Amino acid sequence: MGKRRGVSAVNVVFGWLRQQSNKVKIALGIIISLILVVFLKFTVRNHNHFFIASELIHATGILILIYKLTRQKTCSGLSLKSQEVTAIFLAVRLICSINMEGDIHTVLDFATLVSTLWVIYMIRYKLKASYIKSLDTCYNYYVLVPSAILALVINPSTSYSYFHRILWAFCVYTESVSVLPQLRLMQNAQIIEPFTAHYVFALGIARFLACAHWIIQVVETRGHYLWLLGAGYFWFPVALIAEIVQTFILADFCYYYVKSVMEGQLVLKMPV
Repeated sequence: MGKRRGVSAVNVVFGWLRQQSNKVKIALGIIISLILVVFLKFTVRNHNHFFIASELIHATGILILIYKLTRQKTCSGLSLKSQEVTAIFLAVRLICSINMEGDIHTVLDFATLVSTLWVIYMIRYKLKASYIKSLDTCYNYYVLVPSAILALVINPSTSYSYFHRILWAFCVYTESVSVLPQLRLMQNAQIIEPFTAHYVFALGIARFLACAHWIIQVVETRGHYLWLLGAGYFWFPVALIAEIVQTFILADFCYYYVKSVMEGQLVLKMPV
């Protein structure tokens, strides 16, 4: 009885949300996000843990895909193009991390890159018959070319070489739009099976944590942090905007994911 009442209350809430305009939905999303950021600010002391958690959750999402590919023997619903873009920005970030940091982030990036390359191999060769190429319509150059151009124009001003600064900016910009091909495929398919939905939801949580880290840093430095890494230029504000853009790109999907889970639906249906 209690479970039914809980589900009924959830249906009422989501029913009310569906009736609201896009402006109201966006406003509510921003308010809830800010509340979560404030909660994280006062509960997590070392803000570097946000990045570690983000990378671990991303890796967990890849493990979900590996389980899907090995157990179900199908790659239906997965975007090969999105995985390729992910592999590109991970490879670039790994190169930068080896030369600039060489810490736990390097290890996590390496493990995630290897896993992503394995997923690409499975989609391209072992499970090629189940790959729906006709739905994967967002070409890689749509996200790679603008990211490369922006990286040439706006990149961090640091002690590292100009080449490494461009690479770092490129991986930040590319990561912010790497999920677009996957979202485009799901929009074309309209119906998303559970494991693919779990993977994309994990990406959404990962990006929110990374974005929360930068927002908290800006708040704690009263806005001065916006210029620390860019030495007075536009690098950090643009990088922050890239994080926010990716978070909002995934926010709509996360809304429908949570709605489907709360309603007990195994298959997620995207709106037309």
